[in-house]
Amino acid sequence: MLKTTINLEPGKKVYFASDQHFGAPTPKESKVREERFIRWMDEIKEDAQVLFLMGDLFDFWHEWKHVIPKGYVRVLGKIAELKDRGIHIYFFVGNHDLWMKDYLEEEIGCTVFYQKQYFEMGGKQFLLAHGDGLGPGDKGYKRMKKLFTNPAAQWFFKWLHPDIAMKIALYLSQKNKMISGEEDKAFLGEDKEFLIIYSKEKLKTQKIDYFIYGHRHLPMVLDLQQNAKYINLGDWISYFTYGVFEKDFELKTFEK
Repeated sequence: MLKTTINLEPGKKVYFASDQHFGAPTPKESKVREERFIRWMDEIKEDAQVLFLMGDLFDFWHEWKHVIPKGYVRVLGKIAELKDRGIHIYFFVGNHDLWMKDYLEEEIGCTVFYQKQYFEMGGKQFLLAHGDGLGPGDKGYKRMKKLFTNPAAQWFFKWLHPDIAMKIALYLSQKNKMISGEEDKAFLGEDKEFLIIYSKEKLKTQKIDYFIYGHRHLPMVLDLQQNAKYINLGDWISYFTYGVFEKDFELKTFEK
């Protein structure tokens, strides 16, 4: 098991945020939420050592060889500002931005992950993932993800004109319930929540203190066995929640 160790500096914190879905439902409405997220990044930049962006920052993202989606200039600029201040930025690809390649790494210096990762911070063990496709069930989405990540499908898609490709992708992103997550907003119970089931299975063979996910859009901190905690970060659509870790983990709401 590969693990990244982060030694926290005195007075510094680790922040987590997920599922901003910028660009949805319209660029105009998204901009209001983008401005709120930028205010949050301005607030945390004084004491942040690490920022984890846990997936679906964009409602759709695709990188062609010389083209990226229009918009998000202020959000990307603020992330770049935090990176330039020495804050480590880790980005987990979600199910809406899974066609991300090397743009954030080359232009901003983020570290981009495509799979779950293990970290040790402050003497605690973390398993971090966006959360899509983990655990049992969700077979329809898993089949769809295989199609979307298939190299042949990606090759054909990139040859569409970006205006046409973006129109198709944004329509599917908002209308298809398996992609948008609209069908999964209600808490299903511990015995049916696939990420909770997945976390409990992991605890049978590994010592993990914090399981931190996005994807489900339901802000939640749930105690598991062995003093472990299951955490879903919520979203920046309805809840505007985020996580912060110094010695312990807290789930907070950004009100401003």
